[in-house]
Amino acid sequence: MKNLVIEIYDDRFYQLVGSNFKLEELFSKAIWTEGPAWSIKYQTLTFSDVKANTMYQWNELNGTQIIRMPSNFSNGNAIDANGNLITCEHGRRCLSKTDQQGNVEILVERLDGKRFNSPNDVVIKSDGTIWFTDPPYGILSDTEGKIAASEIIGCYVYCFDPRTQEINIATFNTMRPNGLAFSPDEAKLFVADMSIVEFQQDGLHHLVVFDVDGKCLKNRQHVAEITPGIPDGFCIDKQGTIYCSCETGILVLLSDGTFLGRFILNKTTSNCTFGNDQKTLFITASNSLYRLIMS
Repeated sequence: MKNLVIEIYDDRFYQLVGSNFKLEELFSKAIWTEGPAWSIKYQTLTFSDVKANTMYQWNELNGTQIIRMPSNFSNGNAIDANGNLITCEHGRRCLSKTDQQGNVEILVERLDGKRFNSPNDVVIKSDGTIWFTDPPYGILSDTEGKIAASEIIGCYVYCFDPRTQEINIATFNTMRPNGLAFSPDEAKLFVADMSIVEFQQDGLHHLVVFDVDGKCLKNRQHVAEITPGIPDGFCIDKQGTIYCSCETGILVLLSDGTFLGRFILNKTTSNCTFGNDQKTLFITASNSLYRLIMS
């Protein structure tokens, strides 16, 4: 068990998040953990070690095991309604699907004949559409992918419909989109815009939100500036409370940007996702995977 430091900024933290917490380090042999995705059906957590070009699964019985190496520099992951694993691959610059028999296929890799930059994070709407971000981090060097020129001018949020094979840019109004998550009613999509990684003077490290209009996003609004560091990945519970990664751990905030509190891990944190219930939070941070139990 790891010592956990908690900062409280608003008393609503106790009502919405909890007052008793247990943090466990489940794995610590990665280089840079990312993309946690929980399968209720199989009771397993899939996550990526982007820089080690490896994909892992964790469960209570067997702990952490390698399931794919090389992983095509996998990053974000999600589980669809049929139990398939949807993965953002930096190496092949695509979205892939792994079915329950372990077969892997590319779902989409191009827009108008042009290759994506490096799909980063992914969420699946209840109608089956797959929404993902496409910043350039997998083509800027060979550390998290393969260095290459961008074929698409810009970094966008996309919507892919696997039933029709249609792919469209959901919004042009992002500079460096990364993590993303729907509101509980799916009427809004929250996006991390973290252009400060490349543009230190004028770049953003913000959460923003859009109205969902069919397969498009409209009416970008500012939610919060995330400090220290950047907002990378995040998740949203059924009450609309946001759990967002930052340089030191997980920042908890409301959808209007009100900060409730912070779980300090003292590690640069990349992402998080819920387990069976919304009182279990799996966290990827630097070289480690954590489980936070909240009650």
